[in-house]
Amino acid sequence: MGNAVLSLIIGALAVSLVNAEDPYLYYTWTVAYGTRSILGVPQQFPGPKLEVVTNNNIILNLINKLDQPFLLTWNGIKQRKNSWQDGVLGTNCPIPPNSNYTYKFQAKDQIGTYTYFPSTLMHRAAGGFGALNIYHRSVIPIPYRNPDGDFTLLIGDWFKASHKTLQQSLESGKSLPFPDGVLINGQTKNTFSGEQGKTYMFRISNVGLSTSLNFRIQGHSMKLVEVEGSHVIQNLYDSLDVHVGQSVTVLVTLNQLPKDYYIVASTRFTKTVLTATAVLHYANSQTPVSGPLPAAPAYQYHWSMQQARTYRWNLTSNAARPNPQGSFHYGKITPTKTIVLANSASLINGKLRYTVNGVSYINADTPLKLADYFNIPGVFSMNAIQDVPSGGAATVATSVMPASLHDFLEVVFQNNENTMQTWHLDGYDFWVVGFGSGQWTPKKRRTYNLVDALTRHTTQVYPNSWTTILVSLDNQGMWNMRSASWERQFLGQQFYLRVWNSVRSLANEYDIPSNVLLCGKAVGHRP
Repeated sequence: MGNAVLSLIIGALAVSLVNAEDPYLYYTWTVAYGTRSILGVPQQFPGPKLEVVTNNNIILNLINKLDQPFLLTWNGIKQRKNSWQDGVLGTNCPIPPNSNYTYKFQAKDQIGTYTYFPSTLMHRAAGGFGALNIYHRSVIPIPYRNPDGDFTLLIGDWFKASHKTLQQSLESGKSLPFPDGVLINGQTKNTFSGEQGKTYMFRISNVGLSTSLNFRIQGHSMKLVEVEGSHVIQNLYDSLDVHVGQSVTVLVTLNQLPKDYYIVASTRFTKTVLTATAVLHYANSQTPVSGPLPAAPAYQYHWSMQQARTYRWNLTSNAARPNPQGSFHYGKITPTKTIVLANSASLINGKLRYTVNGVSYINADTPLKLADYFNIPGVFSMNAIQDVPSGGAATVATSVMPASLHDFLEVVFQNNENTMQTWHLDGYDFWVVGFGSGQWTPKKRRTYNLVDALTRHTTQVYPNSWTTILVSLDNQGMWNMRSASWERQFLGQQFYLRVWNSVRSLANEYDIPSNVLLCGKAVGHRP
């Protein structure tokens, strides 16, 4: 992969003004194209790491030097009462070329390993993604000893073709090609150094476009401690499946002979296996990496589903707040409503599109959030998508599903395709209570974990299988529910959930930002 690629480079300036417990952190980022060889000198690719503390306020001025409109979204950040800052086309006008927008949001009541990435077009395929790590407040305990060091690994599939070429291919009705490789932190060579006997945190996120990956470290077991904001039961694993859009945090103790060991990320469920390696280097090692790479799991979907079921909430530990996670008895709440979402691939006007319950989403030229706020009619449809699969012919719409603030939803993702699916909901985390093969029926509720399922923001759904989540709709706004597989969301496998309460109150939702960008039919309206 030595050819030069046009990649998104984010240059950064940061200033922090500390004021009491919830400081304001100021950043200025410029996004531009930079040509570089993947095997050459690394530039700011991935983008700069955002490292903040629970409840920090982030003021981030993003300057767009690309030739296309651009947005970043903050993957897994709940944006409490603040879907204005979510950075997707349903909530924000994209930043025009040679222009800027200042995001203002708070890492409210969250800890853990997250990411950000471009949400516009296929920009994500050119880089511009990065890590967003939220550390705990000093007054809040964590359920493990402070690690001796902290490494962030952004792993993902990579395509040699430019993002514009990939976009044209998708728009012409072709699927993405098989990836050209797997990268770790945007590179093919990385070294992570530590001292024998010490314990290090590895924050691992799959930032790729389409491929599940398996992560492992030669000769070392990994203790899982946190998944997308949940502190989990600290099981030991030899390898972990990390699906597109997901993050996991592990502790690794350097308890082996002092030498160098392989770190491996390889594609899962693919006929051709692509592999990326990095090096875990013991400080006093004189011995380079050697031997065969640690083997990937021999088994496929069933093994992976079984592993997923071992991820359990640590009920006695707290997360970002002092109260134990288990003090919220999610399994004792009767859902207000059950929604079944079936994904499928369809031909619409002779071209490949992806649908949810028969509806393929198309972006409007006006953000839905602004259309809703200014009462602009005709931008989105609240009756296009049904809450169970329809079985009718596939259609296109700017589809919004209505829901009420404080509803408690049971959402079943039904995957009748032969491909892995990954689903993400902005503005929330949710309890992943069940995985199963075949068709979901109400009888499958008997298999749910209603005691210690973890919460996360992105869940996998195995081929010809279902996954059920429970979600407490406590965050008013317009929230994107999408396939984390970027081809699928680009070609329609998404919609918006409008979580609404008719009483306009700052207790439920913040006011429209004074610096809001206006576009489409919102031009001329005043915030």
